[in-house]
Amino acid sequence: MNNLKYLIINKKDTILKALKFINKNTLGTCFVVDDKSILKGVLTDGDIRRALLKKISLKTDVYKISNKKYKYLHENYSQTEQNKLLKKKTIKPRCIPIIDKNKKVIDFILSTKKISLAKPNLRGNEVKYLNECINTGWISSTGKFVKEFEKKFSLYTKIKHCIAVSNGTTALQLALHTLGINENNEVIVPNLTFASPVNAVIHSGAKPVFVDVKENTYCIDEDLIQKKITNKTKAIIVVHLYGHPANISKIKKIANKNKIFLIEDCAEALGSFYKNKHVGNFGDISTFSFFGNKMITTGEGGMVGFKSQKLKTKAEILRDHGMSKKIKYWHEDIGFNFRITNIQSAIGCAQMERIHWFVKKKLNLVKLYNKKLSVFNFLKLTGEYGPVKNSYWLYTVRLNDQLTRYKNQILKKLNVNGIEARPIFFPMHTMKPYKKYISKGEIFPISNKLFKSSISLPSAHDVNTQDVTRIFNFLSRYKN
Repeated sequence: MNNLKYLIINKKDTILKALKFINKNTLGTCFVVDDKSILKGVLTDGDIRRALLKKISLKTDVYKISNKKYKYLHENYSQTEQNKLLKKKTIKPRCIPIIDKNKKVIDFILSTKKISLAKPNLRGNEVKYLNECINTGWISSTGKFVKEFEKKFSLYTKIKHCIAVSNGTTALQLALHTLGINENNEVIVPNLTFASPVNAVIHSGAKPVFVDVKENTYCIDEDLIQKKITNKTKAIIVVHLYGHPANISKIKKIANKNKIFLIEDCAEALGSFYKNKHVGNFGDISTFSFFGNKMITTGEGGMVGFKSQKLKTKAEILRDHGMSKKIKYWHEDIGFNFRITNIQSAIGCAQMERIHWFVKKKLNLVKLYNKKLSVFNFLKLTGEYGPVKNSYWLYTVRLNDQLTRYKNQILKKLNVNGIEARPIFFPMHTMKPYKKYISKGEIFPISNKLFKSSISLPSAHDVNTQDVTRIFNFLSRYKN
């Protein structure tokens, strides 16, 4: 439920109080109620402006100038009712009240378009291929689309050996088990990341060893890795965070020098390149995610890429309960059910047919953002550092020192205004489940700094020039 604290005002309150409410809720609207909290009218900043031009006093009751012929929805409204109301050409406030059976306001919807942070685009051959799965009955982990999806993905990324799995997290778990990571090992991970790679390490029995990140790229700081390596270190997991590739050449040299495995977590970096090679081509194993908010989606789903055929074969067995490829129901290992379905793969095939379009839409959006937002001296924009091509999974910016303390307030106001924005991931060392893996007195200054100042703006494929202008206009209020 949305926060109604500064949206509901008593009919006896003054216009001045309404102005203060509107200033706080940033929606340009108040819902006017009586002493029993029954909705009696809707008041907008336009209503107030027109009243002031008529020299009506700020001490006047809000009910006198409110709109009594307002639009509203009942609490059990249907999507059809909502669409019908929003399509009406009559002038309406930016937010519309939702009332219960007693006509009390319980929520509201925005009459303006919501600008999404990320969402899937399923306008290709997805339905066609899904129908084929249903009509043929091949809906589980066997069917032509599984192999076809792996082939299409391999062709695009140039990662020779690929197998599809149920999601991005199982991809990481499979990678670790394929490499034999266990309770006797340590695995180096970035301190600023989504929890998935860290959780996968812990579930393997190994100990995660956290390393701070680089300020410009949000990726693991390669200059801090060597001093974290011990005789128990078995692997390094590099996360190409928010689409920006890490300094993978230097990290690969460190891994080779210390004879440890290198895993690339490319969940957020499909379409990103380092030295003109797609990410995922540098490590022993690489992993990808196809969750609904990623560059392409299969709903849930993932992909694992391997440096060698030997590793791929071992992983295929582990993926399918550890069962022999030659003898049905003969188990060669204690495996997992990490298989992807033919239905998911059918969607994946349709998505991969448009991968170049998806990446192009992201890059065009970045150009729009950079052109518009570069005038703000209170923002540090996202970019590319080193010989990389960033696919910009999420367009992430940093607030300057003066605005950092208002980050949560800014995020709240963006979302209230239909602009879906979010903070970046919490640094791992700040969360209770992971504190026991942190050495006493260890600090991660860059992770902390980035978390305090960074926000991700809408990055969906359908964010257009008009949307970016709306975001620009909202952020303009913070201009010095």
